[in-house]
Amino acid sequence: MNEPAVDRSAAERYITLGLRLDRHEEGTVDAYFGPPELAGAVKAEPLIEPAALVADAEKLLGELDDGWLRDQVLGLRTYAGVLAGESLSYADEVYGCYGVRPTRTDESTFEAAHERLRDLLPGDGPVAERNERWRHSMLVAKDRIERTVAAVIEEARSQTRALVELPADERTSLEIVHDEPWLGFNFYLGGLRGRVAVNDSLPMSAVDLLLVAIHETYPGHQAERAVKEHLLVRAQGRLEESIVLVPTPQSVVAEGIGRLAPHVLLEGDGADAFTAILRDAGVEFDLAHAMAIERASEPCRWAEVNAALLLHEDGVDKAEVHAYLRRWGLMDDGMASHLVRFMNEPTSRTYIVNYPAGFALCESYAKHVPDGLRRLLTQQIRVGDLLTASRDSGA
Repeated sequence: MNEPAVDRSAAERYITLGLRLDRHEEGTVDAYFGPPELAGAVKAEPLIEPAALVADAEKLLGELDDGWLRDQVLGLRTYAGVLAGESLSYADEVYGCYGVRPTRTDESTFEAAHERLRDLLPGDGPVAERNERWRHSMLVAKDRIERTVAAVIEEARSQTRALVELPADERTSLEIVHDEPWLGFNFYLGGLRGRVAVNDSLPMSAVDLLLVAIHETYPGHQAERAVKEHLLVRAQGRLEESIVLVPTPQSVVAEGIGRLAPHVLLEGDGADAFTAILRDAGVEFDLAHAMAIERASEPCRWAEVNAALLLHEDGVDKAEVHAYLRRWGLMDDGMASHLVRFMNEPTSRTYIVNYPAGFALCESYAKHVPDGLRRLLTQQIRVGDLLTASRDSGA
């Protein structure tokens, strides 16, 4: 069940707080499709100092009952405090924003994953080199990326309709971009529309293309946002869902859904349709084997969290962090550089924890809670709900 509706004035104050923070750090607001007069008023007013926004957040927190919106405001209060110069450890900042605390994963976990990959990756030699050769063996030609992504999106939309009812008039547009600090992005525009951007600056393997396209669209980000706009904003009047804010627990759920989405489709009964799309693009590969490699590689995603802690808590220089990602994350040079850049962007420096933690929590929730995937896509699920379900399942 969704949580009780919140007072409209509280929702408006929350939206205003988020919009005001975005004026200090553009990108804090991932999407906004609420009342235009709120955005207009914030745009027209003098810039409000972060310390005053901290006070606004604390006042709102004091008036809210425990629930989804209070979690969100706590994330914004943490972020406003950082902008105001409050001194927090990196781990405390991440926890304050997202409700999950980054912890270091022992390298023995990565070594065990590398050992499993030695049995799965073709060829011989060091596992990192074999992984890189394998991915480069199925690169999609740059001039075929756009139409291949478009075909994957249409197939993913079709298959997602069997999982959740998509609004009849929701749509996405697609563009190919360059030199961005991310691989893919869904710029949700409201009105059930999303603009999906795919970055072709790095070579893209068949499996990476599938993962990115489905993550950003169906049943990933586009499905979540369109369904929640339709059910929560339009049908139930939950104004607070008309803004998507990066430094909040909302991101754990969103990235968890995004990372779970490819596994739902590519490990499901409709996987052959995606293999056929890549075959049409000139790439032959074994999708089931590729997904087995993805599963075996999953523990290595926590190397990215270790790398962020090295960078932001231990003060390790970028070159050493780059080398760490290459070794334990099994990344090629381009991807490691890409990720170091991502971890240094103001609005994404703390964001990295959402990918492995969100996936682990949302996958456990989808497996162990009745109709879990549909609930994730249609309801206001709190990070606390995910943590409770994970503990109860023994995951």
